[in-house]
Amino acid sequence: MRILVMGAGKMGSFFLDLLSFDHETAVFEKDPQRLRFTYNTLRFTKLEEVEAFKPELVINAVTVKYTIPAFREIIPHLPKDCIISDISSVKTGLKEFYEETGMHYVSTHPMFGPTFANLNQLHHENAIIINEGDFIGRLFFKDLYQQLGLNIYEYSFEEHDQTVAYSLSIPFVSTFVFSAVMKHQDAPGTTFKRHVQIARGVLNEDDFLLQEILFNPYTHDQVAQIRTELKELLEIIDNKDSEAMKAYLGKIRKNMKSQLETTANS
Repeated sequence: MRILVMGAGKMGSFFLDLLSFDHETAVFEKDPQRLRFTYNTLRFTKLEEVEAFKPELVINAVTVKYTIPAFREIIPHLPKDCIISDISSVKTGLKEFYEETGMHYVSTHPMFGPTFANLNQLHHENAIIINEGDFIGRLFFKDLYQQLGLNIYEYSFEEHDQTVAYSLSIPFVSTFVFSAVMKHQDAPGTTFKRHVQIARGVLNEDDFLLQEILFNPYTHDQVAQIRTELKELLEIIDNKDSEAMKAYLGKIRKNMKSQLETTANS
């Protein structure tokens, strides 16, 4: 298959490395400096080169802020039967855009961003395939993700946004709060250092990505739960209520046990 990857960033390069030995691949990247380390693939900087390549599948791996603008720029240069796809962690507006184009499309979300995941060991990581769009495109990504040993989930666009609001907004907001109150520690403990490491990774993400995840329409209710839990915990602390603290710790340990069992079975 002739596959064009848009963007030579970390995820774009990952897909090129993954696909270039079994398919005829090319990468479209406007910044020539980012093409220096691409291997075993055609390198395009002009739309005319894309047009001559006639891709059968396009994987849009540009920064989430530019996902739709990049599609709008390249679609006039694609064959009408080309399948367009994105790997964005934010799907806001994509369903409407895809339907507007009239093209075959597939949308997925590999939930193993390069910040924390070991891209060479992904068998504990997850991927979401949107169950709307082109059937052949979905089969392609399902086969690809199965080869990587990923746990695959199939959701609608709406279900995807609900899942992301839970799985990303809660840890992101918790990290923001930790970072906001964090002070310099001359002798930080192990737990503190681990939280700092997580905070650095999250805050290295693109600002627009963080914004869009938090502006997800389903994020408010998730963040409101954090506020409710903090209020309850603060009351227990203020009252120095040992019994209430014991019950609270029991509740959250039960939640953690349930989550670990779910993860182990997935």
